[in-house]
Amino acid sequence: MDLVQTIRAGQGGFLLFGITPPKASTPPDKLRQITESTLARLEAADPDGVALYDIAEEQDRNPEARPFPFLPTLDPGDFCAQHLLAWQKPAVIYRAVGKYSEAQLAGWMREQPADQVMTVLVGASSSKQIGATSLSRAYDLRQEVRPDLLAGAVVIPERHTGRGDEHLRMLNKQEAGVCFFVSQILYDANAAKNLLADYADECEARGVAPKPVVFTLSVCGSVKTLDFLAWLGVKVPHWMQRDLRRAENTLDASCEQARMIASDMVQYGRRIGVPVGLNVESVSSRRVEIEAAVQLAVDLRPILQG
Repeated sequence: MDLVQTIRAGQGGFLLFGITPPKASTPPDKLRQITESTLARLEAADPDGVALYDIAEEQDRNPEARPFPFLPTLDPGDFCAQHLLAWQKPAVIYRAVGKYSEAQLAGWMREQPADQVMTVLVGASSSKQIGATSLSRAYDLRQEVRPDLLAGAVVIPERHTGRGDEHLRMLNKQEAGVCFFVSQILYDANAAKNLLADYADECEARGVAPKPVVFTLSVCGSVKTLDFLAWLGVKVPHWMQRDLRRAENTLDASCEQARMIASDMVQYGRRIGVPVGLNVESVSSRRVEIEAAVQLAVDLRPILQG
């Protein structure tokens, strides 16, 4: 599959594997080891593209103490271009636009090979955060300097449950040039299906084609990880939290839930005519969770092809 052409054509059925770059403080010898391990992980998962996250501290997201400490990472674009040279498939590079000036963003966009690199432009985590560049201005910049560079946006199904207007946000971003959407980690399939239904209906009402929507799945190997998801604002249904907390093996239980959610979303997208892709997020440093994420990606491929 040519991921760039698939998304450009407005089609789904593709698989991404999402990772974070190594910590900025990583010494050179350790960085080489991490790079080799990352490439081996990607080879085993065999996704259609890799997604590299741009990590921001986002302390304003939640006043409560962060369950895991924030540690700055290498720039995702630099890590991909300088270290993942053996990766031959496309990359989706996230950009937390508030971290960069307009000149920095525009310069980075101009340098990217549009047949190999896409971007997801991410705005502030809260209205209180004032960044160097706003999300709306970042969309304008892409249109001005690199309209051929495919741009995606974050979509949050749970926000639709509370506000009821996430599908309108999607259409506004679509009008600004966004050609695919990627969700945060999804545990609430009902929230996602309600969003897809409203999005499909609004696209039909406006006479426009729906863009691919990529749902992110992840493994949860411990109660502490579950607490971190809550800190990030990820909504895990009460019944699922109960099951995960009481499971003999939290990791196995979360993988089973992820597979069921993935199947549910792919089938529902097909039924209502919204192209759906999947993204397996693997950001843990624990080997058992890394291996589980790789296996989850392998397990999801038949769901996409079915």
